[in-house]
Amino acid sequence: MGEPLSGPETVEASPVPHPATRGWLNRNVAGMGLTSFLSDTGHEAATAILPLFLASIGASAAALGTIEGVADAVSSFVKLAAGWYSDRFGRRKPTVIAGYTLTGLSTGLFALATAWPHILVARAIGWLGRGVRGPLRDAIMADSVPPTARGRAFGFERAGDTLGAVVGPLLALALVAFLTRFQAPAAAYRQVFLITAIPGLLAALSFATLVRERQRASNQTLRFWGTVQGLPPRFKLFLIAVGIFGAGDFAHTLLTLRASQLLAPGLGEARAGQVAILLYVLHNVVYATFSYPAGALGDRIGKGRVLTAGYALAALMGVGWIVAFPSVVYLGLLFMLGGAFIAVEDALERAIAADFLPEEVRGTGYGILATVNGVGDFLSSVIVGFLWTEVAPAAGFAYATILSLAGAVLMYRLRR
Repeated sequence: MGEPLSGPETVEASPVPHPATRGWLNRNVAGMGLTSFLSDTGHEAATAILPLFLASIGASAAALGTIEGVADAVSSFVKLAAGWYSDRFGRRKPTVIAGYTLTGLSTGLFALATAWPHILVARAIGWLGRGVRGPLRDAIMADSVPPTARGRAFGFERAGDTLGAVVGPLLALALVAFLTRFQAPAAAYRQVFLITAIPGLLAALSFATLVRERQRASNQTLRFWGTVQGLPPRFKLFLIAVGIFGAGDFAHTLLTLRASQLLAPGLGEARAGQVAILLYVLHNVVYATFSYPAGALGDRIGKGRVLTAGYALAALMGVGWIVAFPSVVYLGLLFMLGGAFIAVEDALERAIAADFLPEEVRGTGYGILATVNGVGDFLSSVIVGFLWTEVAPAAGFAYATILSLAGAVLMYRLRR
């Protein structure tokens, strides 16, 4: 525990880089960035209006937390199996394409919902696809660049993802503003959900045509539990810190809901909902802006150091929501903090994992990392939603703050 969680000294024996890795911004990295942009455009357009749609059909904050938490849990369990499967059989790309296709179709299914359990089922289907594709895509990314550029490569992919997270809500807002001229908001939301399937399916096409998978031999002797137990000890310690932080890292759709609640008395329900969507866009602008710099900074000064700072930002944001009041400027600052720490978390957790994991079990390792994060997301979203509904919103945010701070402290101690 005396060695830092970053830098060449922590990298397990790495294979000779593939010829495609000579320049880090290569075809694979660019292709995955475009794929993530298209996928997140569709997904985030649906996510931006999901809290408003649920409110229109009478669902509570607890329902929203349950939807997000269960979907994340479903995603988590398939991530682990998918990662190990790809290590054993040597092929990742076809499964990634199938995962993007499934996620793209699922947002269109929201249009058919008449009660919140229907949204739960559709969200779970989409997150099943997301779970299958995530670890395998990350393993292909790690194979596509040299170890010294992984922070930048993952940051670039996150920037593409989050640029979609900016375009998606803006697209949803424009469509809702146009469609509500002719019909009730709930009907407009349904039409937007149908439209979101288009960029989602284009994402699958982008990955299929642009990304090339490095050919690998299958390893039929690879056993699941033996592989898990044989992962590097430092990677397992890293997972503990990630898991504790993740147990407080709730879905940020809850921020949109809370902002609309705080602003509704002064702005009216419809206007408050529009402002909340714009604040979510601001969140994603910061997320997109910081993703690549966060990865590059981690490559330069230490990935563990920057990740610790990101976890601390999450705790600071939680404190801000505990004492939140109906000011657009103040709420905008909180959304910006949320975008900043998510950028750091997404870029550097996976880059650090690649430093620890040998290539032949990288899919399994990424599957475990994703599972730990998913279980944490499930716990945090459900618990925060429950405390919000049964006690007060501040109680849910206090829980998240405590877990975020604990994760930051543990990550700091592990880095030291």
